[in-house]
Amino acid sequence: MIVRFILVLSTLLVSACTEVQYAAHMSKELGGTLGSYPPAGQQGNFKVGKPYKVEGRTYTPREQYDLVETGIASWYGPGFHGKSTANGEKFDKHELTAAHRTLQMPSLVRVTNLDNGRSVIVRINDRGPFKRGRIIDVSEKAAELLGFKNMGTAKVKLEVLQQESLRLAQLARQGAGPDTYKAAMAEPVGYEQPAYQTASLDSVSRQSLTAPSDVGAPVQTALPGHMRDGAFYPDPVVMERPVTPTRIYVQAGSFGVYDNALRLRDQLTTISNATVQQADVRGQTFYRVRLGPAGSVEEADELLSRVLNAGQREAIIVVE
Repeated sequence: MIVRFILVLSTLLVSACTEVQYAAHMSKELGGTLGSYPPAGQQGNFKVGKPYKVEGRTYTPREQYDLVETGIASWYGPGFHGKSTANGEKFDKHELTAAHRTLQMPSLVRVTNLDNGRSVIVRINDRGPFKRGRIIDVSEKAAELLGFKNMGTAKVKLEVLQQESLRLAQLARQGAGPDTYKAAMAEPVGYEQPAYQTASLDSVSRQSLTAPSDVGAPVQTALPGHMRDGAFYPDPVVMERPVTPTRIYVQAGSFGVYDNALRLRDQLTTISNATVQQADVRGQTFYRVRLGPAGSVEEADELLSRVLNAGQREAIIVVE
């Protein structure tokens, strides 16, 4: 078992194409570590899961309905179409779903491509990605709509849809049937209407709808979606959102004591330009040691690898 895992790990980390396959292999090879899954073909259920460890890093799943984070997204699809996800559903590369390391399943997340402004809603029903430097693995269809399928990765922003995710979690816990899901998810929810366009895309055509004139006022609208095999899926609706230029950094560490950050910065100067950046989070001051900015995702991956090899096992890629 251990030998098989090592072989899978070394082989699947070779390319961007196979990195997304690694996530799914991990969820199957380490089934006991990530938690027991329902039998293949069983309708998906609500799942959080126990803490698990991959490549020496521990991930602790938990219910979180206010998550907002930025980072690098990847996608997966062809090799896992029809296979079981972490919460027992069958993965469909044509649906808008995604894998996240710690979020409750199911939950609804808006993913925005920070390079082109395209934004879609996906439903979390799987665990991953397990390659360092990635924060979400979206389905092939989601990558297509977000405009990064051919590139393999993209800088993204994730925002959990709080009210919809709470409603979805409640329904899943209760084992609600398709009719109950349809009725509940069709109930209107207040949104801030954006000052841009929304569009429904497929691989062939695109239609745009102009936003109403009373921009900024909360509007009542149901989340567009459909039922399949007893589960709710968001419809392929793309919103064009304004984005500002972002950069990619490798964060080697974050400290509450400034002198500790300075020491790490000095240790890493042989690898690349390292700086200490102050950040205030919920009234607490942190000093973050960062390297970069990197000119590309590939450059950031290489820089991250060097920092990890230097002993900074908690290093991550960040986008700001």
